[in-house]
Amino acid sequence: MKKKKKIILGIATGLVAIIIAGLTILPFIVINPMVNRHCDFSHVWAAEDFGLTAYHFFAETEDGLKISSYEVPVDNPKAVIICLSGIHGPSVTAYFGHARLFTAHGYATVLLDMRAHGESEGNRICLGYKEYLDVKAVLQYLKSNPAYEGVPIVVMGVSMGGATAINSIGELPEIDGLISLSAYSSWEEVFYENMKTQAPAFLALISKPFISLSSFLKYGSESCTVKPIKEIKKLGHRPALLMHSLDDSQVPYANFERLLSQAPERVETFVREGDKHFITESFIEPEQDNEYAEVLINFLNKHFCPRITQ
Repeated sequence: MKKKKKIILGIATGLVAIIIAGLTILPFIVINPMVNRHCDFSHVWAAEDFGLTAYHFFAETEDGLKISSYEVPVDNPKAVIICLSGIHGPSVTAYFGHARLFTAHGYATVLLDMRAHGESEGNRICLGYKEYLDVKAVLQYLKSNPAYEGVPIVVMGVSMGGATAINSIGELPEIDGLISLSAYSSWEEVFYENMKTQAPAFLALISKPFISLSSFLKYGSESCTVKPIKEIKKLGHRPALLMHSLDDSQVPYANFERLLSQAPERVETFVREGDKHFITESFIEPEQDNEYAEVLINFLNKHFCPRITQ
């Protein structure tokens, strides 16, 4: 009898070990093909296509990567907007249309290709945990340029770029404002939410702690601390505009709600009907979407347009 109990216990222990091993490995099977790569782009836009002049430069991060960026300057800028794209695209050069919009209203723009994207160095996408260092490198470049002395700096991003923008303003007090489009509250949450749509609910639920474990094993302690749901709390009095669409199929609307629950009450929002991950269908030419363009410019003018004193 004791021998049978030992056998049963051994089998049960073995099954538990196999299940735990499987749940530990599963997130890596999904994530590794997404992030263990350099993201090159089949289509890259040129500043000249938008009637702009851009200056290409590289800034070096404190962990030794050269980050490619394009600067679109204006005379006496009201602010400079640092733009970030998503996990796999489009190329950040898709923001040249935004740069044209911003230029018309007196704002300079920097288009930043995050690590492992485009002409930037790196062979691993870090889901926002490390990319704030890329923003920091460009920030230091701007601070060293006399043309931007005393000029406010705003960080703007979409999807993973939106998450990185939130992480950046949380980690870098020198940033003066935030515009976030379709950001996730944390990578673990959006992974879990998307898993629920493709796997049994109980499997997704028991996988949650292993998703966090995989992030820690892959990215270190920053996976526990540098995440939008925590960084949004550090906004203080700096202005922020959060945008999302109600039926976003890539980053569910619940992420937006979680971010708002942790953000200061005065944070401004813009919500669109439907599944519009990029908020507007005119992302390349934002002037074509009057409502979207007005929201952006009104936000910037409200907080960064110098007031004339009598």
